[in-house]
Amino acid sequence: MKATSEGAWQGDSPLHFALPLITLQVCLVLVLTRGLAVALRPLRQPRVIAEIICSQLQLMNRWQLAMQGGILLGPSALGRSKVFLNHVFPPESLTVLDTLANIGLLFFLFLVGLELDPASLRRTGRSAFAIAVAGIALPFAFGVGSSLALRTAIAPDAPRGPLVVFMGVALSITAFPVLARILAELKLLTTDLGRMAMSAAAVNDITAWILLALAIALSGSGSPFVSIYVLLCAVGFVVAAIFLVRPVLVYMARRSPAGEPVKESFICSTVAIVLAAGLATDAIGIHALFGGFVIGVLIPKEGAYSDALTEKMEDLVASLFLPLYFASSGLKTNVTTISGAKSWGFLVLVITTACAGKIGGTVVASLLMRVPPREALALGLLMNTKGLVELIVLNIGRDRKVLNEEAFAILVLMALITTFMTTPAVTAVYKPARRGAAYKHRTVERLDLDADSELRVLACFHASRGIPTLINLVEASRGTRRSKLTMYAMHLVELSERSSAISMVQRARRNGLPFSSRRGRDGGGEVVVAFEAFQRLSAVRVKPMTAISDLNTIHEDILASALNKRAALVVLPFHKMLCHDGSMEPVDHAYHQANVRVLRSAPCSVAVLVDRVLGGAAQVSAPDVSYAVLVLFFGGPDDREALAYGARMGEHPGIELTVARFIASAAKPNGKDEEALERHVTRTLRSGDCSVRYEEVAATERPDVTSAIKALGKGKNLVVAGLSAATSTPLVEKSHCPELGRVGSYLATPEFSTTASALVVQRYNPRSDPARSRPAGEEDKEEGVVPPPAESEPESRQHST
Repeated sequence: MKATSEGAWQGDSPLHFALPLITLQVCLVLVLTRGLAVALRPLRQPRVIAEIICSQLQLMNRWQLAMQGGILLGPSALGRSKVFLNHVFPPESLTVLDTLANIGLLFFLFLVGLELDPASLRRTGRSAFAIAVAGIALPFAFGVGSSLALRTAIAPDAPRGPLVVFMGVALSITAFPVLARILAELKLLTTDLGRMAMSAAAVNDITAWILLALAIALSGSGSPFVSIYVLLCAVGFVVAAIFLVRPVLVYMARRSPAGEPVKESFICSTVAIVLAAGLATDAIGIHALFGGFVIGVLIPKEGAYSDALTEKMEDLVASLFLPLYFASSGLKTNVTTISGAKSWGFLVLVITTACAGKIGGTVVASLLMRVPPREALALGLLMNTKGLVELIVLNIGRDRKVLNEEAFAILVLMALITTFMTTPAVTAVYKPARRGAAYKHRTVERLDLDADSELRVLACFHASRGIPTLINLVEASRGTRRSKLTMYAMHLVELSERSSAISMVQRARRNGLPFSSRRGRDGGGEVVVAFEAFQRLSAVRVKPMTAISDLNTIHEDILASALNKRAALVVLPFHKMLCHDGSMEPVDHAYHQANVRVLRSAPCSVAVLVDRVLGGAAQVSAPDVSYAVLVLFFGGPDDREALAYGARMGEHPGIELTVARFIASAAKPNGKDEEALERHVTRTLRSGDCSVRYEEVAATERPDVTSAIKALGKGKNLVVAGLSAATSTPLVEKSHCPELGRVGSYLATPEFSTTASALVVQRYNPRSDPARSRPAGEEDKEEGVVPPPAESEPESRQHST
């Protein structure tokens, strides 16, 4: 088959040439797998799990969706059409497809090795090591017994020795990348349980690859002495890599300082080393993937070098080459070979022995290490995760003629079912003890009654562009007659599908610093410098945090952090970004939903910040602060909270505060509103403070109210309003942001302003706090004093520091 055609107008069919045919195959695989991933996203399983439709419901991770695509393309589905199969996947084209797929597998195993840190294995505690050994030994023994039954009932022609080792590896392996993803999705990665599971899984992974190399060596068709030669050469390769290749890798790592781009020659050299290592291990007689895996393990994990390698390779490998590998495997797989009582009975046997061995061995070892029973059971369920690496092992076994089609399909089903059951089972049996702190000051208004109390603000941001506004807002909020103000700056980072996201979570756990990327791209270094400079030059204490989570559950991290840090106010960034023309462009709809969920269940007051670059695009030092702030007061608890916050800002010498009270002619005076105005406005005016102005506006209809707000907002830097302001009519015809309330929705429109930022405040309401249960009508009595909740989110369970 030639590479390229002369074109359809010259009479050539593109499907008869290698390049256009492989292009069509790649596009078909990517469209099918990505389409399935999108269609199956509502299952709400961790991202490593997705549905696969075969003869029954099965589940696979994101990369395994590619194998689902392959099965649909293969003899189980679309491949039943000989016309389709002969034109799109003719036999002569499969060599090119298999070659590209195995190159992807080689670099994927390199990335897996890059995630494993040998230094961390040396630091593995006695408990994690004992759990790992027990989690390998018992299921391996069960696998030996299962292999004898498999050979007798289903695969009588399989070689006994290799089959025993392959079955032992298949039942004892723990998929390290899949386990890390599940722990991250469940917010357990940085807990004690998660760290123990990751340590044990790392030991397990290394051992499983060694056993797999042994199985591949034994599966050769030569004499037993050949297998011994293969093993000795494999050991020699590892020794040579340690003493000859590792110094080169260490040299390149040392010449790649943090914050500087890694040299292109270093990246190219590393790629060449990985390919050469794959060639060496393939020539030895074990699979080429072992060469890539060994090089990945040997690369130093600290510094910019390993991060740059991951960044350069992971998207291309995970999105393109790896799906081709599973598609290539799926084209050769016919899942309809599982039929009859014997096959289904053996499937039940394999699943039972796999679960009993892995879970049982881990639980027994954990109990001997004095791990609590509930955590021991959760640890056993987590270590039973199979998934992607398991499928690679099974594919190698099938390619080596150790497993026939029926045995392969049975073991694939076992891997998928055990992986699928991990998340719901762990969620059911393990519910960490929550440490919700009881504290009084959950509102700014109540905080004002205690002059010696500390205002704690949990300020969230998406990216570095929101840092100056956030810092300027908090600086303006510190006042002058108050004791202390602490700002917990939480960087909200989406837990992506990249493998590097796991290292992001672990790095956040170690240093707690916010970042926009792993290497300081997109202003990550500026973020750290801004916070450090702000803390040095201001009286505000700054404590950076990072929440790395799926956007559908990131609100849980915000709520848990607010509770554990005893915050009186949570500042949320608006889900729209200011454009050059003054309009607001949505960032991500998921952030909108996160804000709605926080407002619905917040354990303290919440403010949504509509950022129109408060104070300019840079941080303003304390002596240079000069803002005009407007507080809109219609009446009600949210407006009283907004007034209390605005009054605190009015204490700053660089802020000119204007309080505008809107009065409805037929409305009766509210005692609490009058008291709030007396405390925050009237007393200040009596003291002769010229920085505070008070105006009353008589307007009830929408045109009058909007005109008054627009006129009052001219020249202002910030407008503060309550979320549920008591206006008689909506101020905008159609609101796309109902969570901001009537006034807030208008403040977020370009019709109001293109320069003035807005802060929409919602006062804490105990009725909406799921962590509390109080009789109706008591929310205004001793408002912030609450008993410790029975269950509240633990700080250790977050991806935050």
